[in-house]
Amino acid sequence: MKAPGRLALFRPLGRASLVGRLVLLAAAWSLTVVVLAGVALSAFFSHAATQRFDNGLSEALDGLVAGASVEGGQINPPTFTEPRTLRAYSGAYWEIAQVDGGTLASAVRSRSLFDDVLSPPAEVIALIAGDPGKVVFFDLPGPLRQHLRVAAMQGRLPELASPVVFMVAEDRAPVDSAVRAFATAIALSLAVLGAGLITAVFVQVRVGLQPLFALRREVAGVRTGQNERIVGVYPRELQPLAAELNALMAHTQEVVERQRTHVGNLAHALKTPLSVILTEARQQPGPLSEVILHQAQSMSEHVDHHLRRARAAARAPVPGERTPVAPVVEELARTLERIFQDKVSEIEWTCPDELQFLGERQDLLEIAGNVMENACKWCRSFVRVQGAAAGPRTLRLTVEDDGPGLDPEQRAEVLRRGARLDEQTPGSGLGLSIVDELVRAYGGATTMTASDLGGLKLAIDLPGVEI
Repeated sequence: MKAPGRLALFRPLGRASLVGRLVLLAAAWSLTVVVLAGVALSAFFSHAATQRFDNGLSEALDGLVAGASVEGGQINPPTFTEPRTLRAYSGAYWEIAQVDGGTLASAVRSRSLFDDVLSPPAEVIALIAGDPGKVVFFDLPGPLRQHLRVAAMQGRLPELASPVVFMVAEDRAPVDSAVRAFATAIALSLAVLGAGLITAVFVQVRVGLQPLFALRREVAGVRTGQNERIVGVYPRELQPLAAELNALMAHTQEVVERQRTHVGNLAHALKTPLSVILTEARQQPGPLSEVILHQAQSMSEHVDHHLRRARAAARAPVPGERTPVAPVVEELARTLERIFQDKVSEIEWTCPDELQFLGERQDLLEIAGNVMENACKWCRSFVRVQGAAAGPRTLRLTVEDDGPGLDPEQRAEVLRRGARLDEQTPGSGLGLSIVDELVRAYGGATTMTASDLGGLKLAIDLPGVEI
């Protein structure tokens, strides 16, 4: 069975953004260090405060040991100047007890203990007895259940056969309060420091990765046709990537141009023999020439169709290419008005000057030209063309006529290759089929609906340059 690898552990980070991943890792490390530092500082302060407190207890214990005496078999304590030892339950206590087996019997104690005694647990008594003369510190509940810090030592007094235990105790509430205050202050300080560190890391990462964000924006500009190539100056870690992207786009352009050249050469090589065959068949009428003429025309239509499909496939949008829509529509409108001057009274068109097609001018001419020509063929006298933005990166070209229109079933039929709903109208039936193939090659869509003019409304969505 395979052990889980490190990649599985860090897989969620791999899906995150670079900024998020760097900030998250830096934040985790910073917070770990800050928490450990806070714990260490609090522990150090607590140890130092307790040690200082113990030193005071040790000095008081030395005074108790040095001043104690025995008269007539009775233990006499020294005269203490600490007023708290005279006030009941003040928090400052002392006691001298005689060792009786494994227990302590109080011999004399401070007035502050009143009717209470200091009662160390058995294990502490054993520890004190095990090393006479050594000061032992421990915590003990006081008369009012407060937490006492006790310093105790076993020693001997003249004229007494059994050893005695000297004990000095004091309420440790001030020490605990100081430790808590320090811990709170250090926690707040380190929290502010941690927040500052995370903010600094975020700003540092954003500033450090700014060239990468700029490169991304420039690549997006090339893709949407706003720029032809990457021209920004980047740090030496990113400059090779920018150069490789430019080289890749140049190679793509070269491949597309080469394919278009091959398609043009093939079209020329096939069309010329077919033209000769058609010319010879027309010059020598007869049953054989009619068969040849019919088949040659059919071959010519098939060649046109497949060559146009090949061109449509080869003409995927090339980064950097863009074509203003308004001049193309204006040029087509003037040309078609002259061609259909006996039929079309007007081609009304509107299009914003800033609207641009993300592709070649020739392809836009072919798409718009076929659709507008089809509208002129079928209209009664009026054609309307509108160009507008349909989204941030999409344009819509709408062509309407006042002709007879099409039923919903017929609208799908006219997009089929070679389909002709009226054999009396000139044409091969390939126009709208080629339009649909070119539009789909650009990732667009063709929609047919009824026009308020009475005829057909054909809407074409194409990639556009973001305005």
